[in-house]
Amino acid sequence: MPTQALGWGTRTPGQTLEPIRFERRDLRPDDVAIRITYAGICHSDLHHCRGDWGTPRLPAIPGHEIVGEVTAVGPEVTRVKVGDTVAVGTIVDSCLQCRECKDGWEQFCLEGATYTYGHPDRHDGSVTCGGYSDHIITREHFVFGLPANLDPARAAPLLCAGITSWSPLRQYKEHVAPGKQVAVAGIGGLGHLGVKFAAALGAEVTAITTSAAKAEEAQRLGAHHVLVSTDKEQMKAARSKFDFILDTIPVGHDVQPYLGLLRRAGRMVIVGAIEPLPPIHGGLLISNNRAIGGSGVGGVPETVEMLDFCAEHQLYPEVETIRMDEVNHAWERMEKGDVRYRFVIDMSTLEPTA
Repeated sequence: MPTQALGWGTRTPGQTLEPIRFERRDLRPDDVAIRITYAGICHSDLHHCRGDWGTPRLPAIPGHEIVGEVTAVGPEVTRVKVGDTVAVGTIVDSCLQCRECKDGWEQFCLEGATYTYGHPDRHDGSVTCGGYSDHIITREHFVFGLPANLDPARAAPLLCAGITSWSPLRQYKEHVAPGKQVAVAGIGGLGHLGVKFAAALGAEVTAITTSAAKAEEAQRLGAHHVLVSTDKEQMKAARSKFDFILDTIPVGHDVQPYLGLLRRAGRMVIVGAIEPLPPIHGGLLISNNRAIGGSGVGGVPETVEMLDFCAEHQLYPEVETIRMDEVNHAWERMEKGDVRYRFVIDMSTLEPTA
């Protein structure tokens, strides 16, 4: 039988979040039930609930950076047990049979992945509801055991911001290694982790920012150098310098100045701008055999690899922990860029409602 859940979400696109009671489906044989202890806040949560990407299915309960404790498992579950600390990211199901799923790229499932919130369940059609809630039920394949030495209070943003930055760095690992020059454009929720990851992987890292005032902060995160993109002389001096550029800028922007920074056979990967980009002059690609591409979150194998890497290196996102009832103010601050660099909700502050 379905179970009652309590979360925060919206019943009308664009409205502030409020407590909402809703139903979670019952466990299937390969499902895991998780009491949520921490939930990260992603800009996608705001876009979804506001209707920026189309009218959301309502009520909309966001949240896809989830850490919690296993409270029940289906009879076919083998990898986790009751009491384990686990994590859930942006995907809760896929066909697991197509070539992409079998190759560990479940996010590109040819039948369409089922996302953690706002998507129809592939079995019963019910709408998935995310991590701004007391518990979640997820197919075991998409539940990650959290390494014992990884702090659950800080780990939640790794399940979206972290894997989104990690995946392209590993896809192009020959470009992101000791002796290689790597740049990260945009030092926000994604970019600050990109800097940390690239430095920990041994590359020489340059943070690209619009403001010289961010130089000290970027270096604190692990950047060896800072390049101010609004400084024409600095940009000119950096032409043909980088083996790899991770572009985390979250809005549409002219990528041509960044392409000019790539050396021969350099690669630039966009992970932040989910919207149209201005035209690109083909000569910038032909010159130096440059290439530009995109990357979307990561599959199960890469996520496991990332969590293990973070545990080994004690690498965490920079987080600010808030109460559940502070979420609307946190969203306002997030829109203004007033967070360094990710909010995490302490779900023990989720108050019962009558």
